[in-house]
Amino acid sequence: MDPYRQTAEAVLTGLDADARSGLSRSEAEKRLARYGRNELTEENPIPRWRKFLAQFTDVLVVLLIIAALVSAGLWLYERNGVLPYEAMTILAIVLLNALMGYFQQSRAEQALAALRRMSAAQANVIRDGRRQSVAAAELVPGDIILIAEGDTVPADARLIQSVALQTAEAALTGESLPVEKATAQMEDEVGLGDRRNMIFSGTAATYGRGRAAVTATGMHTETGQIAGMLKHASAEITPLQRQLDRVGKLLGAAVIVIAVGMIATILLVQDVHGFSATFEVLILGVALAVAAVPEGLPAVVTVVLALGVQRMAKRRAIIRHLAAVETLGSADVIASDKTGTLTKNEMTVRAVVTASGRVTFTGTGYAPEGEVTGDGGKPIGGSLRSELVRALTVADRANNAVLQERGGRWTVQGDPTEGALIVAARKAGLAEDALDARFVRVGEVPFSSERKLMSTVHTDAERLERMVALTKGAADVLLSRCSHELVGEEARPLTPERRAEIMACNDELAGEALRTLGVAFRSVPKTAHDGGGFDEAVERDLVFLGLIGMIDPPRDEAKEAVAKAKGAGIRPIMITGDHPNTASVIAAELGIAADGRAVTGKELGQMADATLDRTVREVSVYARVNPEHKLRIVRALQRDGLTVAMTGDGVNDAPALKTADIGVAMGMTGTDVSKEAADMVLADDNFATIVAAVEEGRAIFANIRKFLRYLLSSNIGEVMTMFFGVVLAGVIGLSKSEGGGVVLPLLATQILWINLVTDGAPALALGLDPADANTMNEPPRPNGESVLTPRMWVEILLVGAVMALGTLIVLDASLPGGLIEGSGTTSYGQSMAFTTLVLFQLFNVFNARSDERSAFEGLFVNPWLWAAVGLSLLLHAAVLYIPILKEAFSTTSLSVGDWLVCAAVASTVLWVRELSKMMRTSHPPA
Repeated sequence: MDPYRQTAEAVLTGLDADARSGLSRSEAEKRLARYGRNELTEENPIPRWRKFLAQFTDVLVVLLIIAALVSAGLWLYERNGVLPYEAMTILAIVLLNALMGYFQQSRAEQALAALRRMSAAQANVIRDGRRQSVAAAELVPGDIILIAEGDTVPADARLIQSVALQTAEAALTGESLPVEKATAQMEDEVGLGDRRNMIFSGTAATYGRGRAAVTATGMHTETGQIAGMLKHASAEITPLQRQLDRVGKLLGAAVIVIAVGMIATILLVQDVHGFSATFEVLILGVALAVAAVPEGLPAVVTVVLALGVQRMAKRRAIIRHLAAVETLGSADVIASDKTGTLTKNEMTVRAVVTASGRVTFTGTGYAPEGEVTGDGGKPIGGSLRSELVRALTVADRANNAVLQERGGRWTVQGDPTEGALIVAARKAGLAEDALDARFVRVGEVPFSSERKLMSTVHTDAERLERMVALTKGAADVLLSRCSHELVGEEARPLTPERRAEIMACNDELAGEALRTLGVAFRSVPKTAHDGGGFDEAVERDLVFLGLIGMIDPPRDEAKEAVAKAKGAGIRPIMITGDHPNTASVIAAELGIAADGRAVTGKELGQMADATLDRTVREVSVYARVNPEHKLRIVRALQRDGLTVAMTGDGVNDAPALKTADIGVAMGMTGTDVSKEAADMVLADDNFATIVAAVEEGRAIFANIRKFLRYLLSSNIGEVMTMFFGVVLAGVIGLSKSEGGGVVLPLLATQILWINLVTDGAPALALGLDPADANTMNEPPRPNGESVLTPRMWVEILLVGAVMALGTLIVLDASLPGGLIEGSGTTSYGQSMAFTTLVLFQLFNVFNARSDERSAFEGLFVNPWLWAAVGLSLLLHAAVLYIPILKEAFSTTSLSVGDWLVCAAVASTVLWVRELSKMMRTSHPPA
């Protein structure tokens, strides 16, 4: 039988535990060995070697490995005495890509481990008959734990004592309000959220204190069971992963077609005889096909994403998977929690209403900074000032929270509502030391859900003949206990009309989404204190002081972030467990939704999927929702073809985080389970950080498109040059070699060298291009749109054709015969074609920076691009002028005039693209 359905005595007997003395140290050690540590564990952790090998499974990486093998085979065949630089370089690229992916994954795991260590808890237990503090991980079933206000519950446990104990269980059950706890046995089977005599691992005590017997630890806790279920959930493949996989498969098919087509063309067009010549044709065909694969693509993608990850880390976001940054860039919807993400999760008093008027407070959060003004911003004085001081004195003294500053950050230990009251008192000038000196607490009547009140009794150093009872609580309940109201310095009887006015004012504050509390006081004769404490009898005949309205305010930066997201065509959605009225007001204040409509979890539960699909298109605010509702909302949005980013912090958010296209967990308030399920963890729990990640992701995707456009157009230019050079060999003056072997426009080694020189540094430099100023002024790209659109393919083919045509013209002009008479040797002609094709690609890198803007716009904003072009030119010059490399690549030194001819022809690719961009600008697509 579950512990909550047993008596406390039966649970203790079953656990062989003693409520007073707890376990002995030796018994705790035995149980620790038997049950294991009180931690969430990973099932079958993946060995490091498998994580490393997983980096080599990408289609493009496999093609690169094939490229290296082909290059090595070519070197072995030729046996020219030079090392196989191409094969070595390709393998270095593959290894670099794998290492970067592996180490990024490791860094993310280390960052999460650091967050975990920050939240590592200590537990107060009874062992060997005395109270001790031990690491929460060392708790075992049967331990007797002590829980007090502010503590995190370290394990699942059955309460055996409860003194006004309340716990916040939102992380586990989705219940937004604290749950009151009791010790009584529950006979019927009930859901997790209704087990009032149980406390659960990962939840927090917000009020009172208690003693409980641990019934489950580690993976056997309710939290652990949910964590265990997640291992069966499959992670979503990101849009970038899908697109690059598609490109990889396309290139793989192209490689086969090119290899077969090239070999067949050579065998048909040229007179090839003998095994040696045939083998050379096979090697050349495969080498050209490999040249069609952009060797630098996987490494450049990894580097660009890794740099994006580093930038995001500086902006307080931890990326667990590289592709997650780009996925945010394609987000259509950001479904966000309210508390702590859009708001500060720091209750703030905004208004105090007394008999003489309303006082407004500025400033947000727990920092005691802000202005206190009357109506219209007027200074406070007279009766209003006197009433305000009395009201806030009660709010500050009938209070168990502690306001403290650490490292410049103000925090509250205890109930957030009580913390907000202390902050308001400080803003109004009430000093803690002065209040401590005047009012010394001598008794307390704790809050209870039945009374909805809390009272404290104090001596008064300025009026020694009396004590005062200070009470705060629900306005309607408190008002029923009041007989008078303070007006200035005078206590006047409360009339029915005045009571109605006060309740109308309370409703008005509630309409502003303010949580209201009433405050009151009364004098208590000193004889009332007989040493036996006080009871709720002091909560009669009170003098009403006023209403206090507070709210968890929006973050200052959240409104700007919401506007930025909407300007980028991204729809922010609020999903909260809070009250619909509060959700609507905050949503309107942030600009998420102005119509005030909020759909509740109850309404969602009654909707069919078809109705929900229509609702999510129209409604942007959801309140009082459960975890299953979050999951349904995410799935409905995805059915509508949208890419969804989802935030969450609780254990119960994990399924929705896993289902969303990208899950975003809270680093400060989030549970370990939610962080493990997410793709990204926000170290500051801030909505603005999500929007920053969207901007980063869009810039990264734009840069990926830039270097894809560059790499593929350049490689297609190489393929066209080789194909048409073979087909038109006789027309352009290419004659057979003396040995009767195959004659090509470029040697296979030269083709591979071009790829290695131009696919590396220039492509990486494109990936470092600064973000376009209009990045966040464009809508998200359509869901399912390929990383390379049909229009981009047309432009890629156009550029490739220009490169091939120009290269073959230079080759023809360099050789005797053909359409343009020349006088050079075959080696000279190939060197001229070799150089022209390299320069074509270096001019093309400037084209690739934009599909629409001129290459001359922002020409010098990326110094890395110029450095990469310079490096590529130096490497190519080395092949033309260093003897050992000249021999390896069969080149001839060129004169300055030769370079100028090559450069002039190669520059045509720039002018052709400039013309096509101008035509597109003047005739935009309909």
